[in-house]
Amino acid sequence: MKFFVLSTLVATCAAFSPAALPSQRTQTNLEAKFDLNKVVSAGLAGLVAASALAPPAQAITKSELNQLSYLQVKGTGLANRCPEVVGEDSITPKSGQKLVDMCIEPKAWAVEEEVGNKGATERKFVTSKVMTRQTYTLDGIEGTLSGNPLTFSEKEGIDYAATTVQLPGGERVPFLFTVKDLVAKGNGPAFKPGFQMGGAFKTPSYRTGLFLDPKGRGGTTGYDMAVALPGLQSGEEGDDELFKENNKTFDVTDGKIEFEVNKVNSEEQEIGGVFVATQLSDTDMGSKVPKKILTKGIFYARVD
Repeated sequence: MKFFVLSTLVATCAAFSPAALPSQRTQTNLEAKFDLNKVVSAGLAGLVAASALAPPAQAITKSELNQLSYLQVKGTGLANRCPEVVGEDSITPKSGQKLVDMCIEPKAWAVEEEVGNKGATERKFVTSKVMTRQTYTLDGIEGTLSGNPLTFSEKEGIDYAATTVQLPGGERVPFLFTVKDLVAKGNGPAFKPGFQMGGAFKTPSYRTGLFLDPKGRGGTTGYDMAVALPGLQSGEEGDDELFKENNKTFDVTDGKIEFEVNKVNSEEQEIGGVFVATQLSDTDMGSKVPKKILTKGIFYARVD
């Protein structure tokens, strides 16, 4: 009996563990101005290949999900999942149509770190574990479609989610998973398997101005210095040592995301596929150097 239970647990963990992410070398710095094209393109190609070989288990379509009541969804994790699309058709949006009900579900995360290798250090993406409960999926996003090739401009929806991942050494990295103000340009006039679109988005600060740190300091409220440490904030040098902690900032950085469509249902006007996104982590309101986050997963949307 004990062996059967242990075998079941091992199988379950293996089924839900994220696939290993390929190590990527990058030459960018840790500021907001960085080039993400190579990292995102390579990650997207790997994710497309993986999704083709291993279709998701227990897939549920949008129509099946709409038939469930609140009590049937509650506590199952379905609210954090994106619907799957069945079909390999083609959809050519007409003038004035929009993408609605867009859902973006991360499946795997990695954080760029300095890794030692034969006496030298290099920057690589290290696979990390999500620590946030099942509230990290973006949903209800909608925006306009225009031009030829197609361009998607995000307008509204649940387009951000506070998320925390943990590195193998135990360090936790918080970041705001988002696609705010996304403008994604496609490579054709129609949604069909193989269609790609991507672009840049804005990543707001993980915390707002009303947040107070343990010393009671905040961006728009609270103390302007650490009251308990007056000796470190006086004299000729003033508060140089604690300047970043005392002067809170609302940092807005840039991110990049790429989508690839692999399923299209023309009857339901649905599209689905995979995505790869790169963005910066939280700066703790200006006091910390952000890390680069790589996120992979699936998406769903409907043409309306």
